[in-house]
Amino acid sequence: MKILVTGAKGFVGKNLCAQLRNIQEGKARYYGDVKIEEVYEYDIESREEELETYCKNADFVFNLAGVNRPKDPKEFMEGNFGFATELLDKLKEYNNICPVMLSSSIQATLVGRYAEGDYGKSKKAGEDLFFRYSEETGAKVLVYRFPNLFGKWCRPNYNSVVATFCHNMANGLPIQVNDRTTELELLYIDDLVDEMISALKGEEHHCEFEGIETVMKEGGRYCAVPTTYKATLGEIVKLLEEFRSQPETLMIPEIPDNSFAKKLYSTYLSYLPKDKIKYSLRMNEDARGSFTELLRSRNNGQVSVNISRPGITKGQHWHNSKWEFFIVVSGHALIQERKIDTGDVIEFEVSGEKIEAVHMLPGYTHNIINLSEEKDLVTVMWANETFDPDRADTYYEPVE
Repeated sequence: MKILVTGAKGFVGKNLCAQLRNIQEGKARYYGDVKIEEVYEYDIESREEELETYCKNADFVFNLAGVNRPKDPKEFMEGNFGFATELLDKLKEYNNICPVMLSSSIQATLVGRYAEGDYGKSKKAGEDLFFRYSEETGAKVLVYRFPNLFGKWCRPNYNSVVATFCHNMANGLPIQVNDRTTELELLYIDDLVDEMISALKGEEHHCEFEGIETVMKEGGRYCAVPTTYKATLGEIVKLLEEFRSQPETLMIPEIPDNSFAKKLYSTYLSYLPKDKIKYSLRMNEDARGSFTELLRSRNNGQVSVNISRPGITKGQHWHNSKWEFFIVVSGHALIQERKIDTGDVIEFEVSGEKIEAVHMLPGYTHNIINLSEEKDLVTVMWANETFDPDRADTYYEPVE
Protein backbone atom coordinates (compact mmCIF):
# COMPACT_ATOMS: atom_id res chain seq x y z
CA MET A 1 0.00 0.00 0.00
CA LYS A 2 1.29 3.44 -0.97
CA ILE A 3 0.09 6.20 1.33
CA LEU A 4 0.04 9.93 0.73
CA VAL A 5 0.11 12.21 3.78
CA THR A 6 -0.37 15.92 3.09
CA GLY A 7 0.64 18.32 5.85
CA ALA A 8 3.27 15.72 6.73
CA LYS A 9 5.40 18.10 8.80
CA GLY A 10 2.52 19.34 10.94
CA PHE A 11 1.63 18.01 14.38
CA VAL A 12 -0.69 15.25 13.23
CA GLY A 13 1.25 14.52 10.06
CA LYS A 14 4.56 14.09 11.86
CA ASN A 15 3.08 11.64 14.36
CA LEU A 16 1.17 9.71 11.71
CA CYS A 17 4.16 9.42 9.36
CA ALA A 18 6.41 8.22 12.18
CA GLN A 19 4.01 5.39 13.01
CA LEU A 20 3.42 4.51 9.36
CA ARG A 21 7.19 4.14 8.98
CA ASN A 22 7.27 1.94 12.08
CA ILE A 23 4.70 -0.33 10.45
CA GLN A 24 6.57 -0.26 7.14
CA GLU A 25 9.79 -1.30 8.88
CA GLY A 26 8.12 -4.07 10.88
CA LYS A 27 8.47 -2.30 14.24
CA ALA A 28 4.74 -2.05 15.04
CA ARG A 29 3.30 -5.47 14.33
CA TYR A 30 0.40 -5.07 16.75
CA TYR A 31 -1.63 -3.39 13.99
CA GLY A 32 -2.06 -6.73 12.29
CA ASP A 33 -1.96 -7.27 8.55
CA VAL A 34 -1.10 -3.77 7.33
CA LYS A 35 1.43 -3.76 4.49
CA ILE A 36 2.97 -0.39 3.66
CA GLU A 37 5.15 -0.10 0.59
CA GLU A 38 5.76 3.64 0.64
CA VAL A 39 4.81 6.73 2.64
CA TYR A 40 4.59 9.85 0.47
CA GLU A 41 5.17 12.88 2.69
CA TYR A 42 3.90 16.12 1.17
CA ASP A 43 4.12 19.51 2.85
CA ILE A 44 4.18 23.19 1.99
CA GLU A 45 7.85 22.99 0.99
CA SER A 46 7.31 20.06 -1.38
CA ARG A 47 7.41 20.52 -5.15
CA GLU A 48 4.17 20.46 -7.15
CA GLU A 49 5.44 17.69 -9.41
CA GLU A 50 5.79 15.50 -6.32
CA LEU A 51 2.06 15.89 -5.68
CA GLU A 52 1.42 14.82 -9.27
CA THR A 53 3.35 11.59 -8.75
CA TYR A 54 1.83 10.92 -5.36
CA CYS A 55 -1.75 11.44 -6.54
CA LYS A 56 -1.13 9.12 -9.47
CA ASN A 57 0.21 6.25 -7.34
CA ALA A 58 -1.41 6.57 -3.90
CA ASP A 59 -3.62 3.80 -2.54
CA PHE A 60 -4.83 5.94 0.37
CA VAL A 61 -4.68 9.68 1.07
CA PHE A 62 -4.59 11.41 4.45
CA ASN A 63 -5.27 15.09 3.82
CA LEU A 64 -3.95 16.79 6.95
CA ALA A 65 -2.82 20.00 5.23
CA GLY A 66 -4.45 23.16 6.45
CA VAL A 67 -4.11 26.67 7.81
CA ASN A 68 -4.74 27.31 11.51
CA ARG A 69 -3.48 30.81 12.28
CA PRO A 70 -2.98 32.91 9.17
CA LYS A 71 -2.08 36.58 9.18
CA ASP A 72 -5.15 37.31 7.07
CA PRO A 73 -8.50 35.47 7.67
CA LYS A 74 -8.83 35.12 3.90
CA GLU A 75 -6.00 32.59 4.05
CA PHE A 76 -8.29 30.17 5.87
CA MET A 77 -10.31 29.55 2.72
CA GLU A 78 -7.26 29.56 0.47
CA GLY A 79 -5.33 27.12 2.65
CA ASN A 80 -8.12 24.81 3.78
CA PHE A 81 -10.46 24.84 0.80
CA GLY A 82 -8.05 25.81 -1.98
CA PHE A 83 -5.52 23.04 -1.43
CA ALA A 84 -8.27 20.45 -0.96
CA THR A 85 -9.62 21.43 -4.38
CA GLU A 86 -6.18 21.05 -5.94
CA LEU A 87 -5.66 17.65 -4.31
CA LEU A 88 -8.99 16.24 -5.47
CA ASP A 89 -8.55 17.64 -8.97
CA LYS A 90 -5.23 15.81 -9.31
CA LEU A 91 -6.76 12.56 -8.11
CA LYS A 92 -9.50 12.99 -10.71
CA GLU A 93 -6.94 13.73 -13.37
CA TYR A 94 -5.34 10.35 -12.83
CA ASN A 95 -8.67 8.60 -12.29
CA ASN A 96 -7.47 7.58 -8.84
CA ILE A 97 -10.49 6.82 -6.68
CA CYS A 98 -8.57 5.57 -3.66
CA PRO A 99 -10.00 6.34 -0.19
CA VAL A 100 -9.36 9.91 1.00
CA MET A 101 -9.42 11.09 4.61
CA LEU A 102 -10.04 14.75 5.47
CA SER A 103 -8.85 16.35 8.67
CA SER A 104 -11.60 18.77 9.66
CA SER A 105 -12.52 20.42 12.94
CA ILE A 106 -15.38 20.49 15.40
CA GLN A 107 -15.56 24.17 14.50
CA ALA A 108 -17.05 23.12 11.14
CA THR A 109 -20.32 22.46 12.99
CA LEU A 110 -20.79 26.27 12.86
CA VAL A 111 -22.93 26.27 15.99
CA GLY A 112 -22.63 28.11 19.28
CA ARG A 113 -19.31 29.89 19.69
CA TYR A 114 -18.22 28.53 16.30
CA ALA A 115 -21.12 30.01 14.34
CA GLU A 116 -19.26 32.91 12.69
CA GLY A 117 -15.67 31.67 12.66
CA ASP A 118 -13.74 31.94 9.40
CA TYR A 119 -11.73 28.85 10.28
CA GLY A 120 -14.87 26.77 10.80
CA LYS A 121 -16.40 28.06 7.58
CA SER A 122 -13.30 27.09 5.61
CA LYS A 123 -13.35 23.62 7.15
CA LYS A 124 -17.07 23.20 6.38
CA ALA A 125 -16.43 24.21 2.77
CA GLY A 126 -13.72 21.55 2.59
CA GLU A 127 -16.08 18.93 4.00
CA ASP A 128 -18.77 19.76 1.43
CA LEU A 129 -16.16 19.59 -1.33
CA PHE A 130 -15.08 16.11 -0.23
CA PHE A 131 -18.65 14.82 0.00
CA ARG A 132 -19.39 16.10 -3.52
CA TYR A 133 -16.20 14.47 -4.75
CA SER A 134 -17.37 11.16 -3.30
CA GLU A 135 -20.74 11.48 -5.01
CA GLU A 136 -19.13 12.32 -8.35
CA THR A 137 -16.41 9.67 -8.37
CA GLY A 138 -17.60 6.93 -6.03
CA ALA A 139 -14.40 7.29 -3.98
CA LYS A 140 -14.60 6.52 -0.27
CA VAL A 141 -14.30 9.72 1.74
CA LEU A 142 -13.67 9.82 5.49
CA VAL A 143 -14.31 13.19 7.12
CA TYR A 144 -13.07 13.57 10.70
CA ARG A 145 -14.00 16.57 12.84
CA PHE A 146 -11.29 16.74 15.48
CA PRO A 147 -11.72 18.47 18.85
CA ASN A 148 -8.73 19.95 20.73
CA LEU A 149 -5.63 17.85 20.06
CA PHE A 150 -2.69 17.24 22.38
CA GLY A 151 0.44 15.12 22.51
CA LYS A 152 4.17 15.15 21.76
CA TRP A 153 5.49 17.47 19.04
CA CYS A 154 2.49 19.83 19.23
CA ARG A 155 3.57 23.43 18.72
CA PRO A 156 3.06 25.65 21.80
CA ASN A 157 1.61 29.16 21.58
CA TYR A 158 -0.11 28.23 18.34
CA ASN A 159 -3.45 26.43 18.39
CA SER A 160 -3.32 24.04 21.37
CA VAL A 161 -3.83 25.32 24.89
CA VAL A 162 -2.54 22.00 26.27
CA ALA A 163 0.70 22.33 24.30
CA THR A 164 1.13 25.90 25.57
CA PHE A 165 0.43 24.95 29.20
CA CYS A 166 2.77 21.92 29.04
CA HIS A 167 5.56 23.92 27.43
CA ASN A 168 5.29 26.80 29.87
CA MET A 169 5.04 24.59 32.97
CA ALA A 170 8.00 22.48 31.85
CA ASN A 171 10.12 25.56 31.15
CA GLY A 172 9.20 27.57 34.24
CA LEU A 173 7.11 30.11 32.34
CA PRO A 174 3.81 31.62 33.54
CA ILE A 175 0.46 30.49 32.15
CA GLN A 176 -2.72 32.49 31.83
CA VAL A 177 -6.10 30.99 32.71
CA ASN A 178 -9.07 33.30 32.27
CA ASP A 179 -11.71 30.83 33.47
CA ARG A 180 -10.65 27.62 35.23
CA THR A 181 -14.14 26.15 34.74
CA THR A 182 -13.93 26.22 30.93
CA GLU A 183 -14.30 22.63 29.72
CA LEU A 184 -12.50 21.22 26.68
CA GLU A 185 -12.99 18.05 24.69
CA LEU A 186 -9.52 16.63 24.13
CA LEU A 187 -8.12 14.04 21.74
CA TYR A 188 -4.70 12.44 22.31
CA ILE A 189 -2.44 12.14 19.30
CA ASP A 190 -1.72 8.40 19.71
CA ASP A 191 -5.45 7.64 19.84
CA LEU A 192 -5.88 9.69 16.66
CA VAL A 193 -3.03 7.84 14.91
CA ASP A 194 -4.48 4.47 15.93
CA GLU A 195 -7.78 5.50 14.38
CA MET A 196 -6.05 6.60 11.17
CA ILE A 197 -4.46 3.16 10.88
CA SER A 198 -7.84 1.56 11.54
CA ALA A 199 -9.16 3.68 8.66
CA LEU A 200 -6.39 2.24 6.44
CA LYS A 201 -7.77 -1.20 7.24
CA GLY A 202 -11.35 -0.16 6.51
CA GLU A 203 -12.21 -0.25 10.22
CA GLU A 204 -12.92 3.45 10.80
CA HIS A 205 -15.52 4.58 13.36
CA HIS A 206 -18.53 6.56 12.14
CA CYS A 207 -20.64 9.21 13.81
CA GLU A 208 -23.16 12.02 13.46
CA PHE A 209 -23.28 15.36 15.27
CA GLU A 210 -25.85 16.88 17.60
CA GLY A 211 -24.60 20.45 17.75
CA ILE A 212 -20.94 20.07 18.74
CA GLU A 213 -21.54 16.70 20.42
CA THR A 214 -20.20 13.62 18.65
CA VAL A 215 -22.66 10.73 18.57
CA MET A 216 -21.02 7.46 17.53
CA LYS A 217 -23.24 5.78 14.96
CA GLU A 218 -22.53 2.91 12.61
CA GLY A 219 -23.03 4.16 9.08
CA GLY A 220 -22.87 7.83 10.14
CA ARG A 221 -21.84 10.38 7.55
CA TYR A 222 -18.79 11.53 9.52
CA CYS A 223 -15.95 9.66 11.23
CA ALA A 224 -14.56 10.09 14.72
CA VAL A 225 -11.96 8.78 17.13
CA PRO A 226 -13.96 6.88 19.78
CA THR A 227 -11.73 7.90 22.72
CA THR A 228 -11.77 11.54 23.81
CA TYR A 229 -11.61 13.25 27.20
CA LYS A 230 -13.32 16.21 28.81
CA ALA A 231 -11.41 18.31 31.32
CA THR A 232 -11.59 21.86 32.60
CA LEU A 233 -8.69 24.26 32.34
CA GLY A 234 -8.45 24.16 36.12
CA GLU A 235 -8.15 20.36 36.13
CA ILE A 236 -5.44 20.48 33.48
CA VAL A 237 -3.43 23.07 35.39
CA LYS A 238 -3.75 21.11 38.65
CA LEU A 239 -2.40 17.97 37.00
CA LEU A 240 0.48 19.86 35.39
CA GLU A 241 1.43 21.42 38.73
CA GLU A 242 1.56 17.92 40.21
CA PHE A 243 3.74 16.67 37.34
CA ARG A 244 6.08 19.63 37.75
CA SER A 245 6.57 18.95 41.46
CA GLN A 246 7.46 15.25 41.00
CA PRO A 247 11.27 15.68 41.18
CA GLU A 248 10.89 17.32 44.60
CA THR A 249 8.15 15.10 46.06
CA LEU A 250 9.21 11.89 44.26
CA MET A 251 5.47 11.24 44.09
CA ILE A 252 4.31 9.53 40.90
CA PRO A 253 0.87 10.96 40.05
CA GLU A 254 -2.07 8.63 39.68
CA ILE A 255 -2.06 7.74 35.99
CA PRO A 256 -4.43 4.79 35.42
CA ASP A 257 -4.21 2.98 32.11
CA ASN A 258 -5.85 4.88 29.23
CA SER A 259 -6.60 7.86 31.47
CA PHE A 260 -6.34 11.50 30.46
CA ALA A 261 -3.78 12.03 33.24
CA LYS A 262 -1.49 9.33 31.83
CA LYS A 263 -1.56 10.84 28.35
CA LEU A 264 -1.16 14.38 29.65
CA TYR A 265 1.89 13.31 31.68
CA SER A 266 3.53 11.84 28.56
CA THR A 267 2.76 15.08 26.75
CA TYR A 268 4.20 17.22 29.56
CA LEU A 269 7.43 15.23 29.66
CA SER A 270 7.97 15.76 25.93
CA TYR A 271 8.42 19.51 26.60
CA LEU A 272 11.06 19.24 29.33
CA PRO A 273 14.24 21.25 28.60
CA LYS A 274 17.59 19.52 28.90
CA ASP A 275 18.36 20.92 32.36
CA LYS A 276 15.18 19.34 33.80
CA ILE A 277 15.43 15.90 32.23
CA LYS A 278 17.88 14.87 34.96
CA TYR A 279 17.41 15.66 38.66
CA SER A 280 19.28 14.81 41.84
CA LEU A 281 18.08 12.39 44.51
CA ARG A 282 18.86 12.68 48.21
CA MET A 283 21.35 10.01 49.26
CA ASN A 284 21.36 9.27 52.99
CA GLU A 285 24.98 8.21 53.52
CA ASP A 286 27.00 6.91 56.44
CA ALA A 287 29.90 4.53 57.02
CA ARG A 288 27.70 1.53 56.22
CA GLY A 289 26.73 2.77 52.74
CA SER A 290 23.70 4.72 51.55
CA PHE A 291 19.92 4.65 51.26
CA THR A 292 18.10 6.62 48.58
CA GLU A 293 14.38 6.99 47.93
CA LEU A 294 13.67 6.77 44.20
CA LEU A 295 9.91 7.05 43.74
CA ARG A 296 6.79 7.39 45.85
CA SER A 297 3.14 6.70 45.05
CA ARG A 298 -0.11 7.40 46.86
CA ASN A 299 -1.50 3.89 46.70
CA ASN A 300 1.40 1.58 45.90
CA GLY A 301 4.18 2.45 48.31
CA GLN A 302 7.68 3.54 47.45
CA VAL A 303 10.85 2.28 45.77
CA SER A 304 14.36 2.84 47.16
CA VAL A 305 17.89 1.65 46.52
CA ASN A 306 20.17 0.53 49.33
CA ILE A 307 23.95 0.22 49.04
CA SER A 308 25.84 -1.74 51.73
CA ARG A 309 29.60 -1.70 52.11
CA PRO A 310 31.50 -5.05 52.30
CA GLY A 311 30.67 -7.07 55.42
CA ILE A 312 27.92 -4.65 56.55
CA THR A 313 24.61 -5.77 58.09
CA LYS A 314 21.57 -3.55 57.64
CA GLY A 315 18.00 -3.79 58.86
CA GLN A 316 17.61 -5.49 62.24
CA HIS A 317 14.03 -4.27 62.65
CA TRP A 318 10.44 -5.41 62.16
CA HIS A 319 7.04 -3.96 61.20
CA ASN A 320 3.47 -4.55 62.34
CA SER A 321 1.79 -4.00 58.97
CA LYS A 322 4.40 -2.70 56.57
CA TRP A 323 5.95 -5.26 54.25
CA GLU A 324 8.73 -5.03 51.71
CA PHE A 325 10.50 -6.69 48.81
CA PHE A 326 14.30 -6.90 48.87
CA ILE A 327 15.75 -7.42 45.39
CA VAL A 328 19.53 -7.73 45.20
CA VAL A 329 20.69 -6.52 41.77
CA SER A 330 24.47 -6.50 42.37
CA GLY A 331 26.59 -8.30 44.90
CA HIS A 332 26.16 -11.31 47.20
CA ALA A 333 23.95 -11.23 50.29
CA LEU A 334 22.34 -13.19 53.07
CA ILE A 335 18.81 -12.17 54.09
CA GLN A 336 17.61 -13.36 57.50
CA GLU A 337 14.10 -13.22 58.97
CA ARG A 338 12.84 -14.28 62.39
CA LYS A 339 9.27 -14.28 63.64
CA ILE A 340 8.99 -12.13 66.76
CA ASP A 341 9.07 -14.09 70.06
CA THR A 342 10.52 -17.20 68.38
CA GLY A 343 14.04 -18.44 67.82
CA ASP A 344 13.50 -19.80 64.33
CA VAL A 345 15.53 -17.93 61.71
CA ILE A 346 14.87 -18.40 57.98
CA GLU A 347 17.66 -17.50 55.57
CA PHE A 348 17.94 -16.69 51.87
CA GLU A 349 21.28 -16.43 50.07
CA VAL A 350 20.84 -14.17 47.05
CA SER A 351 22.96 -12.38 44.46
CA GLY A 352 22.82 -10.19 41.40
CA GLU A 353 23.79 -13.23 39.31
CA LYS A 354 20.22 -14.52 39.71
CA ILE A 355 17.84 -11.69 40.58
CA GLU A 356 15.10 -12.76 42.99
CA ALA A 357 12.53 -10.94 45.13
CA VAL A 358 12.32 -11.77 48.84
CA HIS A 359 9.35 -10.79 51.02
CA MET A 360 10.05 -9.08 54.32
CA LEU A 361 7.09 -10.37 56.30
CA PRO A 362 5.06 -8.33 58.81
CA GLY A 363 5.91 -9.43 62.36
CA TYR A 364 9.33 -10.75 61.33
CA THR A 365 12.51 -8.92 62.25
CA HIS A 366 14.85 -8.98 59.28
CA ASN A 367 18.27 -7.95 58.02
CA ILE A 368 20.47 -8.09 54.94
CA ILE A 369 24.19 -8.91 55.15
CA ASN A 370 26.76 -8.12 52.48
CA LEU A 371 28.73 -11.38 52.23
CA SER A 372 31.42 -9.88 50.03
CA GLU A 373 34.68 -8.62 51.52
CA GLU A 374 35.41 -6.42 48.51
CA LYS A 375 32.25 -5.34 46.63
CA ASP A 376 29.30 -3.16 47.53
CA LEU A 377 25.88 -4.78 47.74
CA VAL A 378 23.13 -3.03 45.77
CA THR A 379 19.52 -3.80 46.72
CA VAL A 380 16.31 -2.39 45.28
CA MET A 381 13.71 -2.16 48.04
CA TRP A 382 9.97 -1.73 47.64
CA ALA A 383 7.69 -0.95 50.60
CA ASN A 384 3.91 -1.19 50.45
CA GLU A 385 3.56 2.30 51.95
CA THR A 386 5.50 5.54 51.87
CA PHE A 387 7.60 6.29 54.94
CA ASP A 388 5.81 8.39 57.54
CA PRO A 389 8.24 9.63 60.24
CA ASP A 390 5.34 10.27 62.61
CA ARG A 391 4.17 6.66 62.34
CA ALA A 392 7.15 4.73 61.02
CA ASP A 393 5.98 1.23 62.06
CA THR A 394 9.64 0.26 62.41
CA TYR A 395 11.02 -1.36 65.62
CA TYR A 396 14.66 -2.26 66.28
CA GLU A 397 15.40 -5.88 67.16
CA PRO A 398 18.37 -8.00 66.02
CA VAL A 399 17.57 -11.16 64.11
CA GLU A 400 20.14 -13.20 66.07
